[in-house]
Amino acid sequence: MDGRADFDFEEGSWTVRHRRLGTRLAGAQDWEEFSGTSRMQRVMGGLGNVEDNLLHLPGGEYRALALRTFDPASGLWAIWWVDGRNPHMLDVPVKGRFVEGVGRFRAEDSFQGLPILVEFEWRQTAEGPRWQQAFSPDGGESWEVNWIMDFRRA
Repeated sequence: MDGRADFDFEEGSWTVRHRRLGTRLAGAQDWEEFSGTSRMQRVMGGLGNVEDNLLHLPGGEYRALALRTFDPASGLWAIWWVDGRNPHMLDVPVKGRFVEGVGRFRAEDSFQGLPILVEFEWRQTAEGPRWQQAFSPDGGESWEVNWIMDFRRA
């Protein structure tokens, strides 16, 4: 198998528990929690998928989209994030693959004008899928997890 089925575990509808760090890359522990929903469907014959999200932030709801595509030649996935509050802007794609059931996807990006590495990690837990995002301001020497999403089947 070439990897195109890596995200099949996430297909369908989910309730999501979000935990997000309010202040990033400052050593803070000001986590906020909120709920959401998500629905993922495969596209392009399994070479891609689309994840439609509704996030219930304390300050109001917004929609977001994850678009993922798989390249059989390289074995890599690319993941783009689109925030519905800024729908004409695609985030820098993170790229990577699953190894022994854990997906790691990285990109060079910036945060508040400073260069960072960003990493998405996908894994299965006993309760369901978990996604987390981490930033590294020092080229990968240290990482700060700043967003965690726990998925439960709807």
